[in-house]
Amino acid sequence: MAWVILFIAGLFEMGWAIGLKYTEGFTKPLPTALTATALAASMWLLAAAVKTLPIGTAYAVWTGIGAAGTAILGMVLFKEPATAARLACLGLIVAGIVGLKLVTPNAH
Repeated sequence: MAWVILFIAGLFEMGWAIGLKYTEGFTKPLPTALTATALAASMWLLAAAVKTLPIGTAYAVWTGIGAAGTAILGMVLFKEPATAARLACLGLIVAGIVGLKLVTPNAH
């Protein structure tokens, strides 16, 4: 269950990171409130996951999900470049996330 919670935390991290773009420097109240809510949810879920997962693994996976997901959403939503090199680097991040999951003992 901790891995599911961690994955959801990573999705919320993507949400607040993308939300930053829509806040326009925190000048738009609704996007700012939604971004702050996503940030709080992401942190709360990460804290819940690290009750049973190693902090180093959980943090790396959380940031990896957020970084890779945000980069992909940037390509889709904001037409950022999707070059072969960028996609290959994102693939390495995903490989690292999967690798950490595979080598981490089950949560207790």
